[in-house]
Amino acid sequence: MAYGAIIVASGSSRRMGFDKLAAPIDGKQVLWHSVRAFSALPEISQVIVVTPPERFAWLSDLGAKVSRVDGGAERPDSVAAGLAALNDDITFVAIHDGARPLISPDSILNTFATAEESGAASLARRVTETLKRATPKGVTTESVSREDLWIMETPQIFLKELILRAYQNVISGDAQITDEVSALQLLGQDTTLVENPHPNPKITVQADLDTLGGL
Repeated sequence: MAYGAIIVASGSSRRMGFDKLAAPIDGKQVLWHSVRAFSALPEISQVIVVTPPERFAWLSDLGAKVSRVDGGAERPDSVAAGLAALNDDITFVAIHDGARPLISPDSILNTFATAEESGAASLARRVTETLKRATPKGVTTESVSREDLWIMETPQIFLKELILRAYQNVISGDAQITDEVSALQLLGQDTTLVENPHPNPKITVQADLDTLGGL
């Protein structure tokens, strides 16, 4: 049994207006924290960062298990590049957003353990807020039940052969997906959700960075 991880960090941060992965947290870049959460775990033998060379230079102190590949035009292309670079002995692979720097070791290992049982697992959190559907102009039209609704997070962890098959299906069929669980759904494959007890926000706008000091 061998664990690997792919950290997806090839986006341009257009919504931020600057490189959000370069933003400092405790003196280190957002991306550094995201990668170190995986590279520091002895259970993980390979960490592939899908990112440009200039970002990868920030990670020079994280050890030899960390390597880099170029990303593609879209997220599925970047994940596929990471999958292609996995060592042959990797049996389970975690796919994680580089913009989620607060992922905890316990959450990573719990998701790996669940994936070993079911073949596919994803970190997630329950929807707890009241939900409304609205018109494009922001006028409410109806309430939406939050029962059995979850907010997807990462890592999403899979048996390597399963996620490879799912991505072959995505690429060959030109399907539009937003995460790896969606790729498995196209095969009719279920994913088990692992409830995350720790904050694991995806940094998207400046306000997300501003709130980190209070977490």
